Order: sequence, then C-alpha cells, then structure tokens
Amino acid sequence: MSHGVRTQVAVTPQANEDIRRLDAATKNAVGDFVRRLRADRSNRALRLTLLREAGGNGRLFLATLDGSRMGLLLETEENRFSLLAVRVGPSAREELARLTVEINAVSGGVELVDQSDVSANVVAMPVRPEPAPEPGIAPERPSVTETSTAPSGVGAGASTVAPAALPVPLFAPYEDEELIGLGVIASLLPALRRITDSHQLSTVLSHNLPGLTREVLLALHDGMEPSEVRRFITAPWRADEEIDPQDWARAARRPVSQVSTDDAAVLDALGDGFDAWRLFLHPEQHRIATASFKGSAKVTGGPGTGKTVVALHRVRHLVAQLPPGQTRPVLLTTYNTNLAADLKERLHRLGGDALVRRVDVKSVDQLAREVVEQHPSSVLGTPVGDEEAMALWHRVCAEAGVFDFDADFLDSEFKHVILAQGCGTERLYLRAERRGRGVLQRAGRKQVWELVAKYRTFLEGPPRRTTYALIADEAARIEEHRMAKAAEQARYKEEHGGLDLIHREASSGMWLKPRYHHIVVDEAQDLSASHWRMLRAMVAPGPNDLFLVGDAHQRIYSHQVVLGRLGISTPGRASRRLTLNYRTTREILGSAHGLVHGETFDDLDDGADTLDGYRSVLTGLAPQYWQAPDWETEMRAVATLLKERHERYGTPYSAMAVSVPDKAAVTQLAYTLACEPFLIPASEISREGPRDTDTVRIGTMHRFKGLEFQRVFLAGISDGLVPHQRIETFRLSNPDRYRQEEQRARSLLFVAATRARDELVVSWHGRSSRYLPRHADRDAGRATSLLTGDGPPSDSNAA
Repeated sequence: MSHGVRTQVAVTPQANEDIRRLDAATKNAVGDFVRRLRADRSNRALRLTLLREAGGNGRLFLATLDGSRMGLLLETEENRFSLLAVRVGPSAREELARLTVEINAVSGGVELVDQSDVSANVVAMPVRPEPAPEPGIAPERPSVTETSTAPSGVGAGASTVAPAALPVPLFAPYEDEELIGLGVIASLLPALRRITDSHQLSTVLSHNLPGLTREVLLALHDGMEPSEVRRFITAPWRADEEIDPQDWARAARRPVSQVSTDDAAVLDALGDGFDAWRLFLHPEQHRIATASFKGSAKVTGGPGTGKTVVALHRVRHLVAQLPPGQTRPVLLTTYNTNLAADLKERLHRLGGDALVRRVDVKSVDQLAREVVEQHPSSVLGTPVGDEEAMALWHRVCAEAGVFDFDADFLDSEFKHVILAQGCGTERLYLRAERRGRGVLQRAGRKQVWELVAKYRTFLEGPPRRTTYALIADEAARIEEHRMAKAAEQARYKEEHGGLDLIHREASSGMWLKPRYHHIVVDEAQDLSASHWRMLRAMVAPGPNDLFLVGDAHQRIYSHQVVLGRLGISTPGRASRRLTLNYRTTREILGSAHGLVHGETFDDLDDGADTLDGYRSVLTGLAPQYWQAPDWETEMRAVATLLKERHERYGTPYSAMAVSVPDKAAVTQLAYTLACEPFLIPASEISREGPRDTDTVRIGTMHRFKGLEFQRVFLAGISDGLVPHQRIETFRLSNPDRYRQEEQRARSLLFVAATRARDELVVSWHGRSSRYLPRHADRDAGRATSLLTGDGPPSDSNAA
C-alpha cells in the first residue's frame, strides 16, 4: 500500500455509544488516532495488528490508540475502515478479541456482541421470583411452576408441562429462525435461551447491544406479538436488498452501519458536546428524510420519536439537491417564535453556515406578518394577545346584551369556521360546515355573525388592532392571489411559445414565481387552516413541495384541519409513522400513554391516528405520585423535592421543570420557591421559551411544548383543575364541545408528562384528576410526611 494515501473511516452506532461514555482524554485519543489513520494508513506508529479474517472481504484489526486504550476496526475495502468498538484498561485487548462480529440478517448492518461476557452474567445470576410489574410495564409471561399449554410452533426449551423447580426461559416460545427473522443478532441466541427473568434480561440489555436486537427483545418481553414486532420494529430496519452475510464492504456502507461517512463529522463526533442526532438516524428516519415524493409528505409519531430530527435532516437533504446560489428557496417553519429559534440553532449545528444561508427559518405567524407588511395595499394594526382578545369578546357580548355564547366559543368559531373556510359574507357562513362543533341553528349563526362584525369593528379602532388569526387570513389571501397570477402568467407564456411578454405584466417576470421550492413544517398539528392556505400558496404543487411532521395527540390548540381539503394530499406512502421514542423511559411512557388511551385522534387529515407500536428502549424510574391536603402544602412539597434533587443528586436547577394548570399557579409556586427555607431560583417559561439561566423552569402545560428536561414535576393535577371544572357546563348542553375540551386537556397533560427524560413526579391536592391511573391514589406518598420527614424516604426513586 502506497505511502500517504488518505483513508476513509466510518464509526458504527455501537462504537459511537462506546465513545459517548468515555472520558475526555480517551475521546481525544480516539480522535487523534482517527486523524492519523485518515492521513496515512501505512504509518507504523498507528500500531494496527491483524486480529483475524472476518470472511468474505472483511478483516478485523486491533489498534492501540494510546496506552491502555484500544479499538477494534473492520477493513472492508482498500483504505476504508469502520471503527467497531473502543475499550479501556488492562483487559482491553482481551475484551475486543472475543467480540463476535456479524452482518444482521434483517438490516444488513455490521453488528457485534460479547457473547461470552453476556452468557457469563446470565449464568451467574440466581433465579428469583418476579416482583409485581411497575406502572407502565407489561406483566411477564407466567413461570412454568404451573401447568401451561405451549403455543403451536414453540421453540427449543418449551414444553406443555415443565418441572416445578425450573422456570421457563423468557424466549422459549420462539424458534431461533423466528428470532433471527425479527432481527435478533444470531450470536446472542445461546445466552437468550438461558434468560428466565427480567433481571437477567436487564443484565443482557445493559451491554452495548445492536439497536434492532434491543428493540425486538424488549417488545417481545412486553407482550407484543411477533406479527406486531415484524410490522412496527423489524420492517423499518429491513434492508432494501438481499443480504449477503459475507459482503462486509456492502454492509459497512449501509446507513445503518455508520453514524457518518463524512470525515470531519466523524471527528466532531469524538469530541465533547456531540449530539448523536446530527450524524445517526434510525433506518426508518433516514429513509423518510431522504425519500423522493411525488408531491407532499406527512410524518406522524408520538412525543420523542424524532420528528423534528427528521425535519432537520429533510431540510439538509433538500438543500443538497439545489443548484449553487445565494437564495433561500427552502422554508422551515413551526407554530411559534421560540421553537423557530431552536430549529435555526439546531439546523446550524447540523450543517453550519453553508446550510443555514439557503434556508428561511421563521415561525408561521412571523412569516404571515411579513407577507402582510410587504403588501402595498395592506394596513397592519397592532396584534393583540390571547387575553386581550378574550376581553374584547366579553365586551362585544356585554354591549350587545347577548350571553348565549362564551368568549372561547366565539373566538374558536371565528378562527376555525369563518376564517378557516373564507366566509367573507353572512350567506357563506350560514352554509359553512361545522363538523365536530355541534349543531348551531340558522338563528344562532346569524347572531354569531353579528357579534363577529362588532368584534371586527372594535379591532379597527382607533387605535387599529388586529389578531394573529386575521394576519394569517390576510397573508393567505395575498399569497393565493399571487400564486393565481403566477399560474396565469405561466399559462400565457406557454401558449405564446415561451416568450416573456413584459408589456403584459410589467416587471413581474421575476416577481411572479413561487416564494419557495420546498417547505418543511414542524409541529404541524398546531397550525390553523389559514396558515395552511398561506403555505400551500407559497410553493407550487409538485415533487417534494410540502413536508410536514406532527402528532394530533400533542395538539394544544383547536387547529384541527383536513389537509386534503386545502390542496395538501399525502396518500399512501406519502404518509409515514414513527414509533420509537428516544427521550422518555418505558416506565414514564407507559403511564403517559394511559392519559390519552381510548381517545380518538385524527392523522392531520381525514383519517384516524393511533399510538400502536409506540415504544421506548430506555429504562428507568417509575413515575412518583404525591398527595397533599391543600395547594400550599403541595407547593412546599414540590420545593422540598426540587431542593433534594439539586443538593443530594447534583441535578442542575435548569434540568428540572414544574408544569402547573394556570398562570396564577406559576406566580404562586415561583414565590414559594424563592422564600425561606428553600431559596430556589426559578423563572417562568414565557411565549419566547425558557430563559437561559440556571433556574427551575415553571410554566403552564401549553408552554412545555417542544421542550425536554431531566426531571419533570406535574403539580396541581387535581380534580377540578385538570380538566378545569368549567368544561362540565358543556357535558349536557354541548356534548361535542365537551369532547373537544376533554381531549385537549388530556393532550396537554400528555405533552407535559412526556417532556421528562429520567424522572416524572406527579402531585395534587384534595382529590386527584380522573386522568391519572387508578393506582396513583394507592401509591401516592403524603406530602405532609415528606415535609416532616416522618414518611417513606422521598429519594427512593431519585437516584
């Protein structure tokens, strides 16, 4: 091999996990080794030692990185390596030498496992009775200390009647071929056949196992049927071609086998502060982000499934297809300003200045306002906030002497019927569809129309005011007119042989074009119909025009729309679902799932969506529950827990947050935290998001959207507060509205609960909310005993 030839180095996901856990000195050693290997593979100072032939076109090498730090490398082609694993310590060489490396029969990815170490741990662990399952964890299969009938086609080790002294291996019902077909790495099967309880399974999973194997084992253990595993887990990982178990070169080049193929990105991955999402995507995420669609595409999925990550990688993929230039033909938008700012910062981390300079990143309301401001005939008033708008509706009703409709209803009717359907006249409103909003007779509609007219008169002033909904509606009208003129000009030009007839549309030849080539929308479920009308008119219908991600289970506003009726069609394979949660533990996720179980949610269109297959491979603490006699005691209990987590466990205040039902509770809790004896710094999560300070964040459930924290406390989850007792007035008088308010309250609580990464604490005073699981009251600690120190230790779940 000639001197000075540059070498490509890829890092596998399992090696990336090894690196992520290393100390800074070892990360630097790995980074330095990769740089030297890149520069000159023939450099003898690299100390590469051939370990063994992998078969086919693969060879395994041991590399001494620095002192006792060693790495395992797979060479698949000349001047191309994959870093498979890193070990540190006197036994590093031995540990790397005994790793089994193989090509997964389903994904075609390069995977490895230390079968001997896993087997030794399983054999060494004593068999013990299973404890009662924790909340959110499915019960395990019964032990065969009882007589049982095995399902047809059971695998090795299964029997209809087992000796009373022997427990049944957890995976006995599955043949080796079935497990391998689902994606389990073959070399792990001998150890799997000896696993008899969840403690042993946890030991196996504590090793750095391949992602597909981990997902399959956890799903089967949780009671998922093999057919469901095949649909929700195996299918997204499955390679698009036949797998050759000896073709290491092809396996190493598959996206599932590497966090990056770009050398600079690989080196960034080896330093501190690396975000895995920048370089590695789950196979299903990668397929969606890089797919070509005939038109628009829609991606749905529960909290923490990486929808935003897919959107960001989609933007990078679209920009990569653009011809060179200085324009910004790609729009990335979401529903508020602080989320838009976060998207821009993350996009910069993903692709730097070169990527960001080709993308317009704005909140949808900011975009709408710019459209209206730039239009010569528009007169823009001062936008009013939600509270001011509600006060104005109250004034309208009071002056008109009409009290049949509350402010919430009128505001919603105005936004989601009148503006959404472009009802510019009373006649159009009288014919407007109001599906899911209950019955409103003709006389009632006429009364509503009169109140809306009075509301608009008040807004026109003086002083002249407006609302974000009206701005979006005006922006949609402007863009629709602009797109119609552009289409007319294009038709005229085509009819006249492609000539640019400037005399016909003076100076419009450049201006009358779609604003964007591609639009990517995050948090799509919270955009209104006016927003969608505007966005639809900003990009011409065609390949990869609109790409949207969202989840109706997380809808915190009443913006339910049917995209198909707004010219945004996502049929068949243009609609995808993500089901793997990367943020929240299985224990927390199980409890949160129960908050929305049984409710019917839309798929951001005319269909229904579910959380079928929604899961996490992260394990951790079961949610905690605390009950207090009153709000004052509850606030002091929350303060006690926060202070303990900070002082005893070192959790930064900025890594903890408290969600409460309303703004009054935010103020009251902040005051309690600031007073003696707690003196805990706290800040409110505003419309612009949390402040960048070392404080506990406090906010209403609306403000928790798009955020995540290490420890989340849900306080005030009491009967009458969640949901608020005012919705009871609609139970009989307006069942449709009652259902909507119920679903929105559940969604808000679901969103807040799934912001937690490691710990979720739920508290209430008086009676608990009916949304909480039945066992919450039974398992709840007493806040009074927490404050006096007489009860069970509050840190039993905190570590």
